[in-house]
Amino acid sequence: MHFFIGTSIFWTATLLPNFSWAQTDTTKINQLKDVQINQLRLSKQHLSPTPLQVLSGLELQRLNSLSIADAVRYFSGVQVKDYGGIAGLKTINVRSMGSNHTAVFYDGVQLGNAQNGQVDLGKYTLDNIDELSLTSGQRAELLQPAKAFASASSLFIKTKVPSFNNKLQNFSADVKGGSFGLANVSALYEQKLRKNLALFVNAAFLNANGKYKYRYTNGYYDTTVVRTNADIYSYRLEGGVHGRAGQEGQWYVKVYQYQSERGIPGAIVSNKFDFSQRQWDDNIFVQTHYEHKLSNRYSLSLYAKYANDYTRYNDPTIKSDKGALNNIYKQQEMYFSFANVYRVADPLYFSFSSDYSFQTLDANLEYFAYPSRNTGLFVLAGKYVQKRFEFQANVLATLITEKVKTFSAAGNRVEYTPTTMFSWQPFQTPNFRLKGFYKSIFRMPTFNDLYYTFIGNTNLRPEYTKQYDLGFNYNTHVLAGTLKNFSIQTDVYYNQVKDKIVAVPTLNLFRWTMLNLDAVSIKGLETNIKALWLIDRFELITNLNYTFEKALDVTKTGFTYRNQIPYIPVHSGSFTSSLAYTHYSLNYSFIYTGERYSQKANIPVNYVKPYYTHDVSINANFGKLKNYKVTAEINNLFNQYYDVVLNYPMPGRNFRFTISTKI
Repeated sequence: MHFFIGTSIFWTATLLPNFSWAQTDTTKINQLKDVQINQLRLSKQHLSPTPLQVLSGLELQRLNSLSIADAVRYFSGVQVKDYGGIAGLKTINVRSMGSNHTAVFYDGVQLGNAQNGQVDLGKYTLDNIDELSLTSGQRAELLQPAKAFASASSLFIKTKVPSFNNKLQNFSADVKGGSFGLANVSALYEQKLRKNLALFVNAAFLNANGKYKYRYTNGYYDTTVVRTNADIYSYRLEGGVHGRAGQEGQWYVKVYQYQSERGIPGAIVSNKFDFSQRQWDDNIFVQTHYEHKLSNRYSLSLYAKYANDYTRYNDPTIKSDKGALNNIYKQQEMYFSFANVYRVADPLYFSFSSDYSFQTLDANLEYFAYPSRNTGLFVLAGKYVQKRFEFQANVLATLITEKVKTFSAAGNRVEYTPTTMFSWQPFQTPNFRLKGFYKSIFRMPTFNDLYYTFIGNTNLRPEYTKQYDLGFNYNTHVLAGTLKNFSIQTDVYYNQVKDKIVAVPTLNLFRWTMLNLDAVSIKGLETNIKALWLIDRFELITNLNYTFEKALDVTKTGFTYRNQIPYIPVHSGSFTSSLAYTHYSLNYSFIYTGERYSQKANIPVNYVKPYYTHDVSINANFGKLKNYKVTAEINNLFNQYYDVVLNYPMPGRNFRFTISTKI
C-alpha cells in the first residue's frame, strides 16, 4: 500500500475560447475536399476546469514573435510590461495580479528569482519551444510539483523533445536578420543513441544594436530621436539526454546556460536621451526529471534542480570614493520535488506533492543583509472524475524560514491555502461544459522587497489573494460548409487582494519603489474564439481575444479609493489570422491595449494613451520535402509610436527575415 501524503465586442464577450483542432498538414492541402471529419476530439483546453490557453505547433510558428514575451501577448487576460526594444525587460502580468503571482515553468520546473521575483521573458526565444500554455488558477493535473499549486497563474514552457522514431539524427537551424542590427542564429541537433535514449544540443546567438526612432514631446515641441543604450549580445546553450523507462516511464537530464550583456534603456524624461548603464547576466542551471506509472493505480514524479545566477549592474553616472557604481548579485537555488498519485477507484484519485527549495542571495554592497530562505511546500489533493463531471480540491501548506547575516530577518511563515475546481457537462452533447474554481494563495515578499539597500523593508506585509472564476467552453466540429472547427471560451472572475505589493521602476530598470496597496478588487471578463475555415484549397485560422477588467484600489482610507491600479487597461484584446495555400501562408496579427494610468492617482498627468499594433508575415516552404522555409515579417505596420510603460518608447515599423532548414 502506497502512502502519498480561470460593446462591439460585447456579443463576442458574452458568447466567447480556447479550442484546439488537429493541425492540417499543408503537404496534403490539395486533398482537403476528400477529408471527412467524423468525430469530435476534445482538447485539454475544453476539458480543463480552469482557464487554459495554448499556443503550439504551426500556430506558434506563424506569430510575429522573436521571444516568449512577444508570443504571450496573444493570450487573453495578459499584460506584458515591456521597457522598450530587444534589450528591455519584459515581464508577464495575468489578471492584474502582478508578475510575482505568475509562476513560469521551464520543462516542468519553475524559473526562480528570489531577488526580485521577476522572470524576464525576453531572454527566452522561440527557437526550441514546442508549446506555451497559460493557466489561471492552476493546472488540473495531480501529478505535478507542489510549486505548480502555489501561484495565482502559471506559464508553462515546453521545449522540443527528441523523437524516438526510426531516424537516427535530426538537425534544424534558423537564421534571422532585421531592423535595429538584429542577427539571430540558432541550431538544434538530435541524436538517437539507442531504442529508448536520445541526446540533444541546442545553441542560439543573438546580437542587436537596438537603435530605433521614436517621437518625444516635452509639451512645447515634438522631435524624433534615436533610442540609445538598448543593445544586446547574448548566447544560449542547452543540452541533455531524454530516455524512456519501459512503456510507462520517461526521464531527462539537461544543462542550460544563458549569458548576455545589454544596455539598460532608461526613461526618457527631462530631455535626457542618452544612457550609459550596463547589465551582465550569466544564468546556469542543471535539472532532471523522472516520471513513471508503476501500476494501474500508482504513478510518481521526481524533479531536482540546481541554479546559479550572476548579475552585474554598472552605472557610470553614480560615483563614490570607490569609483562608479558596480553592483554584483549572486543567487543560488537548490530544489527537490516529489509527487505521487494513487487511484483508489475508477472515479477517485488522491495525490501528495512535496517540494523543498533553498535560496541564497549575495552582493558586493555595503549594509547588505545576505539573506537565505528555506521553503517547504506540501500539497494534499483529491479528484473525482466521471464522464460528465469532475471535481478537484487541494490544500497547500507553505513553510518559510529566513536567515540574514546582518540586520533583522523578516520572520518565518506557515500558511495553509485551499483550492477547489469543477468541470461539468450539463447536456448529453460533449461540446458544452461549465467550469469554475476558487483559490486562496499566499505570496511572500521577495529579497528585494525586504532587504534591498535603501528601499527594502522587512516590515513589508505579505500578499494574500482570493480568486473566484466561473466560465464555459463550447467546442465543435462543423461537418458542412466551409467552417470546420469552432470554439468559444469565456470566463468571468473576481480577485480580492489584501496588502497588494506593487513594484514600480524609477529612473532605471534596476531600482524599484515598493508600494503596499491595502486592498485591491479585480473584476473581469476574458474571452476568445477560434475558428478554422477550409475554402477550396485555402485554410484560414482565426483567433479573437478580448479582456475587460476593472482593477481598483479599494482601500477606503486611501486617497486613490476606487481608482484603477497602475498600467491596467479596462479594455484589451488581440486578433490573429493565418491563411495557408499549398506551401505558402499569410499571417496577420492585431493587438490593442486601452488607456491606462502610470500611477495610483487616475488624473490627467498620469494618463497613458491606448495603442494598437498591426503585424504581417509571409511564409514560404521550398524543396522537394519542404525542408526549407523563408519568412518575411513587418511589425508595427503603420509605424505607431507608443509606450507600454510611460517614458519607455517602443520601436516603430520594423522588419525581420528568417531562413529555416530541417534535415
